[in-house]
Parts: sequence; C-alpha cells; structure tokens
Amino acid sequence: MRIEIIYPGKTKAEYFQKGIDEYVKRLSRYVKIRIQQVKEYKGKGNDNAFKEKEGRMLLAKVPKSSFLVVLDPSGKQVSSEQFADSITQWEELGKQAVVFIVGGPIGLSREVLDQADRILSLSKMTFTHDMARLILLEQVYRAYTIKAGTAYHK
Repeated sequence: MRIEIIYPGKTKAEYFQKGIDEYVKRLSRYVKIRIQQVKEYKGKGNDNAFKEKEGRMLLAKVPKSSFLVVLDPSGKQVSSEQFADSITQWEELGKQAVVFIVGGPIGLSREVLDQADRILSLSKMTFTHDMARLILLEQVYRAYTIKAGTAYHK
C-alpha cells in the first residue's frame, strides 16, 4: 500500500516546497509515498475546457487499483482522528494505493469529482493551493502518527 498525492502545477514558494519535502521524508518511515505533478492549465475564471483537460490529466495518473480521495470545498470535513481511522479503513480495502487529488486554481472538473471514492474538505477557509498541499501532507503524517501512537499528535 502506498499514498499518492497528485496535483497540477509546481509549488511556487520555496518555503512550502521545503515543508512538503519534510513531510514526505517523515511519512516515508510509515508508508510508501509518491508525489506527482501534472501540467497546470490557466483559464479565465471558471473555464470548463481547461478544467476538463486538467481533470483528464489528473485522472490519467491515478492507478487502476486505488482508492481515490479528492479535496474540494464541497467535501466532508473530518477531525484528525477521524481521518486516521479513514486511512486505516481505506488501507484494509486491499487497494494498491490511496490517492489524493488536490485541484489547482481553476478547481476540479465534474469528472474528477464523480470518480472520487471520497470527497474531503480541509476547512471552510480558503487556502492557497501550495498551502493545501502542505496541510494535506501534514494531516496524512499526523494520521500515521495517531495510528502508531506516537507523541506527535498530542
């Protein structure tokens, strides 16, 4: 089992990239992890053609035998403990990977949302996409430390 995080575009701010790298390193003690980037499409406003292109590229990176979790403002919000329990349940499904998709500035296509096994929201607040990536990685790391019973979560 592994964790994969897929998102469009590069992380622009160096300090976010350093944080992402740190949590990937920490997570590798608990689980195999892979980060994948796809081309970011920049449309005007809510351009559906760009959203659909980007969505197809994101979905093309999702392995066939995986559990797909999509981050979207419309998704369900959960506590860190509930998230850790969810990861345990997803791992027990016997899938190859748990894959998280974090959308870019234009949002996610209907096709990506429709293919998701779960849709989660990090918060009612709005974060930059770079920050959302870092927060997701920190929460995945926190989930594994909760599962392992380490002091990180306390």
